[in-house]
Amino acid sequence: MNQLKLHKQLEAFFIEDIGERDVTTDAIFPKEQQGEIVFLAKDNGIFCGEEVIQAGFHVLNPAIEITMFVRDGDRIESSQQIATAKGNIRELLKGERVILNLVQRMSGIATRTREAVDVLNSGYTKICDTRKTTPGLRMLEKYAVTVGGGHNHRFGLYDAVMIKDNHIAFAGSIANAVKAVKQSIGHMVKVEVETETKEQMLEALAAGADVIMFDNRKPEEIVEWIPHVPETVTTEASGGITLENLASYRECGVDYISLGFLTHSVKALDISVKVSIH
Repeated sequence: MNQLKLHKQLEAFFIEDIGERDVTTDAIFPKEQQGEIVFLAKDNGIFCGEEVIQAGFHVLNPAIEITMFVRDGDRIESSQQIATAKGNIRELLKGERVILNLVQRMSGIATRTREAVDVLNSGYTKICDTRKTTPGLRMLEKYAVTVGGGHNHRFGLYDAVMIKDNHIAFAGSIANAVKAVKQSIGHMVKVEVETETKEQMLEALAAGADVIMFDNRKPEEIVEWIPHVPETVTTEASGGITLENLASYRECGVDYISLGFLTHSVKALDISVKVSIH
């Protein structure tokens, strides 16, 4: 992850939560009171958020001592100790909720991604994410996907061309859309086209698409169409794919399967914080 961006995001999250002060904590504890908090797993899954724990507390106070007992990508079990943070109680309590919220969500995404990778169980086809991320959390959520064994699709509208059905409708045809794009962008930017029929796929290939997406297509349809795609063109399946039917796409031959549910509706992994006074 980009460390500068991470620190700026954490600062913004703390400003949102703390505001001017923590009226509860500041009223109860003297400024010099020291303590320790322990992050404990309450569920089984894949841990993700090591940098968030370390950077988060250090944004509040670089003197806070962090000890990590697991690393990103490690499998954790209920009641397992994840990390400890020792330092000023006021700063520990001001930081723990924001940090915990992020770590729980990131670990939930990593866990769901690992589950999808295991269900697909393919030595060829890779699992990847989509742009269906939480606004403001895309860097963290996409990082969590990689921790879970998945891969990242484009990060935003700026790093790759993805011609979807609405683009095609406005442009009049796939050929028109691809031609307009190739006249405007440099040769370093790949062009992906979303296709729903065999005719659209062939039109996209003739227009010079670099990536073909089979959108809302059944595995048997992809198996029938994919022999027409040159090996130099990347293929992707997306739409209507769930954990329940994911295994049926194992042998369809695509390079990637993109799954929105990795990030847009994931369940946070249950992690708690216990405290002690020094």
